[in-house]
Amino acid sequence: MARPVTLFTGQWADLPLAELAPRVKEFGYDGVELACWGDHFDAERALAEAGYVERKWEMLRRRGLGCHAISAHLVGQAVCDLIDARHKAILPPDVWGDGNAEGVRRRAAERMKATARAARKFFGDGPAVVNGFTGSSIWHAAYAFPPASREYIGAGFADFAARWLPILEIFERENVNFALEVHPTEIAFDIASAERALEAVNGHKRFGFNYDPSHLGYQGVDYVEFIRRFADRIFHVHVKDVWWGRGDGSVGVFGGHADFADPRRYWDFRSPGRGDIDFEEIIVALNDAGYGGPLSVEWEDGRMDRFHGAREACDFTRRLDFKPNSAAFDAAFSK
Repeated sequence: MARPVTLFTGQWADLPLAELAPRVKEFGYDGVELACWGDHFDAERALAEAGYVERKWEMLRRRGLGCHAISAHLVGQAVCDLIDARHKAILPPDVWGDGNAEGVRRRAAERMKATARAARKFFGDGPAVVNGFTGSSIWHAAYAFPPASREYIGAGFADFAARWLPILEIFERENVNFALEVHPTEIAFDIASAERALEAVNGHKRFGFNYDPSHLGYQGVDYVEFIRRFADRIFHVHVKDVWWGRGDGSVGVFGGHADFADPRRYWDFRSPGRGDIDFEEIIVALNDAGYGGPLSVEWEDGRMDRFHGAREACDFTRRLDFKPNSAAFDAAFSK
């Protein structure tokens, strides 16, 4: 086994972790990527409640599971976003507060700082990664009408930097990496915007990426080139599949406000191995980049039972992965 295979618990947060964990082991996984919602991981409790972290680890280890990352996508989204009623549904009540937009953004930023501290406490002296979103004040201007000037877009990246650099300084102080899942609605959603986001935070050493090819493929972004372009910034990897070029021609890449699994859709998420992502190319590129962290299955497929899918995805990922060669394959010819 080249890398640990883990399951991201974000799509399973309706189940208590104590109920989910034995199923994860039964499916064949080595560990979990813990979501910071449901009862899976609570940064505030980890910092304030004696024994909280120890109980989490005891629960996982009793079932033979490890953990290599925690994920704070929902709160992170609110740091830079233009806040509206949708955010209330995804945020903890104390972060939402009275719903005043700037107050929500500031409370979300403080919670991300707390998450960095909680991650350090949870992972002890070992490597620590927090995956998540950043939100964006300019995502609504991704399609340039009304026309968005260079100054307007530049102000959006400046806003991102102003809000995230103080957070990243706490990540640096705690020796924790933040891994942005490059994704539509974030400050970085393709290679060009990821480069600009890195530039905006002055290449901060704690800012990198949770690589997820599914969000790149259907946009037409070269998801293998992304690994090669940001080889030293791949802090975590999601195994998630998608297909595109489907549907009946009535729904485009923007989704047509059609629900997932609607047969009219141009693209949709699929269980790993059942979509159009070339994972063989990804593993080769990850090996070339020297990535040795987990392969974390983020399972989403509106057409498949999730328990069946989680087991199948684990088996697929294990068959997929392989260790890089430790010597030139033709070295023996010179002996």
